[in-house]
Amino acid sequence: MTQKNESKPVLMFDSGIGGLTVLREARVLIPERGFIYVADDAGFPYGDWEEAALRERIISLFAKLLDEYDPEVCVISCNTAFTLVGADLRETFPKMTFVGTVPAIKPAAERTRSGLVSVLATPGTVKRAYTRDLIQSFATQCHVRLVGSQNLARMAEAYIRGETISDEAVLAEIEPCFVEKDDRKTDIVVLACTHYPFMANVFRRLAPWPVDWLDPAEAIARQARRKVPLVEGAEHPDNFDFAVFTSGNPDFATRRLMQGFGLRA
Repeated sequence: MTQKNESKPVLMFDSGIGGLTVLREARVLIPERGFIYVADDAGFPYGDWEEAALRERIISLFAKLLDEYDPEVCVISCNTAFTLVGADLRETFPKMTFVGTVPAIKPAAERTRSGLVSVLATPGTVKRAYTRDLIQSFATQCHVRLVGSQNLARMAEAYIRGETISDEAVLAEIEPCFVEKDDRKTDIVVLACTHYPFMANVFRRLAPWPVDWLDPAEAIARQARRKVPLVEGAEHPDNFDFAVFTSGNPDFATRRLMQGFGLRA
């Protein structure tokens, strides 16, 4: 029988705490593995970075993380990070398996009835060529509006920690997603930042009409499950399930939140 300490962990990486939406789904599908959650809170938010500097930062971080933790796979649960540096990570660390997160434009194009789709993302994800390529590949028959919110990731971080966010501030960020054209209305909004699903109930309440808010977390978790080999007899290990913060100093609310997700901070 496989000993507990023989199964390698799954490493989940995000700019902040948004990747917890993916962790929640991955735990259900990969119960036999431990998880290491890495939040680059010292670099948050990624939307403010120049591309070259951010690319260098993430590759440097992963050189240390892979050396220290030797995970089975790495899940990059940040659209901004993966659309920028996913190919570089795979090239730099060819022996590691990376599961990425990209805007769910293909499923949105398949599901829309009105043909009007919006992608709610960070400014970094919106300006990425990767995102434009997804539209060209899968959604040329749709009208896709890219909405790069400058403030929503920060709002979501505050919201999930229990802070109060005004309805007016949230509505100002999501309102551009709602398009009316020739008696048709936007019917799908892609949540292209893993922070955003934490506020989905707020979005639904404030939306001028009902839309399908497309959360990619389950699809990312399913892909991770496909990449993580099943080890016969493996049991969930005791020595993982912790969170690493690049600042080295998460506040009390964040530590409490991590505990709620079953992670030691």
